[in-house]
Amino acid sequence: MAIKLNPETEERLIASIQRYFDVNMDDGIGELKAKLLLDFCVKEMGPSIYNQAILDAQAAMQDKVAELDVSCYEAELSYWSKK
Repeated sequence: MAIKLNPETEERLIASIQRYFDVNMDDGIGELKAKLLLDFCVKEMGPSIYNQAILDAQAAMQDKVAELDVSCYEAELSYWSKK
């Protein structure tokens, strides 16, 4: 699955890359270079991060499903025991 950023997110990330270069590097970086760097990061590193996020979400959901028998259990034939 290809990772596609919406335009607003892409703009904010490009601005963040430019700010990072302004603060931490000797030279700033233009918008085009920042976009190219962002595209590289998304294509090269994005899938690994995405896949790990899916694994983490899957593990969290499996934990929740494993708790269903405890958290959603209702005792049967309990009418008389409540009186």
